[in-house]
Formats: sequence, structure tokens, C-alpha cells
Amino acid sequence: MQQPNFRKPASAFEELGFRKTFDLIMDEVGELYKADEVPWVVGYSGGKDSTATLQLVWMALARLSADELTKPVYVISTDTLVENPIVSSWVRRSLEKIDAAAGEQGLPISAHQLNPDPSNTFWVNLLGRGYPAPRPKFRWCTERLKINPSHEFISSVVQSHGEAILVLGTRKAESAARAKVMNHYEKKRVRDRLSPNGGLPNSFVYTPVEDWTNDDIWMFLMQVQNPWGYNNKDLLTMYQGASPDNECPLVVDTSTPSCGDSRFGCWVCTMVEKDKSMQAMIQNDEEKEWMLPLLELRNRFAPKDSDGKWDDRHLRDFRRMNGAVQLFHDRPIPGPYKQEVRENWLRELLDVQRIIRETGPDYVHDIELISLPELEEIRRIWVVDKHEIEDSLPRIYEEASGLPYPGRALDDNAAMGADEMQLLKELCGNDELHFQLTRELLATEKRYRSMLRRAGLFKAIEGAFQRNFFDDENDAVERARRKQNGREEAYARGQNHASGFTRIQEPLELIEGQADEAK
Repeated sequence: MQQPNFRKPASAFEELGFRKTFDLIMDEVGELYKADEVPWVVGYSGGKDSTATLQLVWMALARLSADELTKPVYVISTDTLVENPIVSSWVRRSLEKIDAAAGEQGLPISAHQLNPDPSNTFWVNLLGRGYPAPRPKFRWCTERLKINPSHEFISSVVQSHGEAILVLGTRKAESAARAKVMNHYEKKRVRDRLSPNGGLPNSFVYTPVEDWTNDDIWMFLMQVQNPWGYNNKDLLTMYQGASPDNECPLVVDTSTPSCGDSRFGCWVCTMVEKDKSMQAMIQNDEEKEWMLPLLELRNRFAPKDSDGKWDDRHLRDFRRMNGAVQLFHDRPIPGPYKQEVRENWLRELLDVQRIIRETGPDYVHDIELISLPELEEIRRIWVVDKHEIEDSLPRIYEEASGLPYPGRALDDNAAMGADEMQLLKELCGNDELHFQLTRELLATEKRYRSMLRRAGLFKAIEGAFQRNFFDDENDAVERARRKQNGREEAYARGQNHASGFTRIQEPLELIEGQADEAK
């Protein structure tokens, strides 16, 4: 079936003109708000589309009488904690303005900044657990950092009120894929303009600017004053600074590029080849050159081989997160980042934070690239989950920042000194697998020795040997290869069922279902 061509739509103001169209939308938003007692949740990123959407909602509510303002409007913004610092600062200040202005104007609007759970942030997963940097086939970041916090908030509203209406600034003109999704849910609309939310039961989606173009958005923002006291021209300037040519031209025809094509996101994002918006900000404004170390650090998360292809095998363990050795095209599928890689990247991150604080402009002198709760969770994962009982994080923090580590002391049973671990490594003859086995056995003994009931002790000891009994990586790969060949031969002979073949569970049995732990 031939796919329809995606054509750039004409202006939403073309038929009736700007003022008439604006008035009709104001009426629609107001009537929809008054139609029921279901609370609204407005998604706000600080970008042009969400700003225009919130501005429409705000101005429509301002037209209503106090008796008609019967239900709350929650403005939510999700900060992944690794957002572009310029944009993050902009949004944070805007949320403060929204709360203050809504109170002054007597509107039932409240702003809420959402963050990912401290145990599931970008740095906790990358530096703590060793997840490889996000990529198209393992995009673990979006759900954990953005979707889950907003879903939890919306779910709490649904639980309290029975339903929720999510107001978004999504537009069909953004892309053909976006238009296809919106058209799909448009067919299932209820109450005229509300589409079902495919991801959350008992919630609906309202998209008041769905038919607007980039240029419609900018026309509205430039002609209509921001009602919570922010200057939309400053927003335009921010987009302008993120455009490679440092220019937002007057759009006179379809061939003229629009400033609205600029995109902002996480400064650590490896889902794109280059962070063009941050590059443009640095290029166009000398005052923003302090962000250059961020750009350089981000690029180290996506190393390239001689052909320019992403290749980080040398940074990752040959075992999967669960200790299994799994082959693909006769090569081991790499697992989490190695300990030395995670430690080096943490040191570099703290170095960048210190350099920016010392040399950047005044407004970044207290910038926090990684928070103390994140550092504490990374430390716990390293020592408790990964058995890296030398407890290197406080030392790395103090060496990189020049400050004493502000975290709490660990349980005496959890950690050992770095000197002792260095001595152990020397006694193991620098045999890394032998060292890891001995260290994990020591960690297991320390954890269980003070317990009255030692349930799980033998399983923990067995697991330590299963993960580390190999001579080296080549030995592990050869064992995995023999196991794989044996299974294929057994399957070919039909012995699995015909001869009552029983598979013998060997060390490092592959555990299906845990593949996404470290792809």
C-alpha cells in the first residue's frame, strides 16, 4: 500500500486570520475547561510549542469568572538532570514565575518540576550499573528519565480524581510519524476534541495547537504577551542561538528555513550524531564557551572505530550484567562498562563540574552536574551490588573536586580499604578474574558474617564462581562456543524430545530475559 505524501500544511491562521482564529481557540479552551470537573495536566518543556500551549490555556482561564475556575491545572516539567544547562535554567526560572503569577492572578494553576527517581537517573545507570550509552537498539533513557516521572504524576491525579486531561503542544507539522499517531487517536476522540491516551488508562489528550506550523507558533508568541511575565523574545533569542547560522529569518515562502527547527535535549544524548544546538550556542556566543567541556565529555561516550562506526567493545566487560557469556556471530556480546571506565568517567565528570564552577560565568558557579543522592546510589551499587569493596568513589570525588566527600559513611561490613585491595591484586598476580573472584568472596563473607540466618550464602558463593572461574576472556568464549555448538548439534539430532535429552546446567548458564540489562 502506497504511503501518502507528507505535505507541509498551510498556516492555521490562513482561512480566518490571526485574531479570529485566536478568539475561536480561546472559546474552545474555555468551554472544554468548563465542560467537566476533570483536572488538567499541561506538559511544559520551556520550548516554543509547550509555551504557546500553556499561554493559550492561561489566557482562556483568565477570561473566565472566579466561579467558573473550579478545577486545578497542573503544569508539569520533567527535568532529566542532564538537560542542556541553559534550557534547564530557563525552565526552572519560568516555573517559579508561573507559580507566582498564577497566585497573583487568582488562577488555579500550579507548576511542578519532576525528576527521575534517584536510583534510576542517567548517571546512576551509566556510571553505577555500567549501562552502555543509549543507542537506537538500547534506548533505556527516555522511559526512565522522562516518561516514568510524568506517568507517575498523571497516575496520581487519575487516582485522586478518577480521570485526567493531558494538554500537550504536539503538532502534526512536526513530522510525518507524529501526524500519523495523532490521526490514529483522532478517530477515537470523545467530547469532540479529546483523544484517548494510549499509555495511561482514564486519561485523555487535548492538543490545541495540533494544526499550527512552526511559523504560526512564532507569530503567536511574538504578537501575544506572555501572561506569566516571561519575555517570549528571550525564548526566540535562545532558539536563535541554537541555530547554526545564528539567524531566525523572516519566513516568506516554504523554502525559507524556520528558526523553530532548532531542537533542545539532554547534553549527554548519544542518540544523535552531534549535539547541533549546543554546538551552535557555543559557536554563536562567547559567553557560552564554558559548555565546551560538556560537549567534549559527551563525545567520549560514543567512541568511533577507524571507519567512523560506534564501537565501545574495548570499554565493556565480555560478560553480560548477570555474568553470562553470550555469543553473536561467534563474538561475545559486550556487557556493562568495566570498573576502570566507570571510575574514569566519574572523575572526568567531576573535573568538568569543577572547571565550569571555577572558570564559567557567575550564573554557573554553583552548577551541579551530578547530585549527592546520585553519588550515594552509585557508591552503593559499586560496593554492594558489584562487590567493588575498595569503595573508590569518595577518593575519586576528593581528588577531582578538591573537597571532602559529603556523603555518609558506609557500613563497616561493606567496604575494605583501597590499600588492601591493591595488595590483593598484587597477590593475584594481576590476574583480573582471579582478583574479582577473591574480592567477591571477601565481600560475600563480610556481608553474611554478622547475620543470624545466612539464607542465600551458598547461592552467593556459587554465583561468584560462575562469574569468575574462567582462565581469561578467550577461555570464557571457547566454553560458550562449545556449549552453543553442543546445543545446536543436539537440536539437529532431535534429541531434546525424542531421546529424553536432559540439558546439563553448566556454570554461566545463559539466563534469557536479562538481555536488556546490558546490551
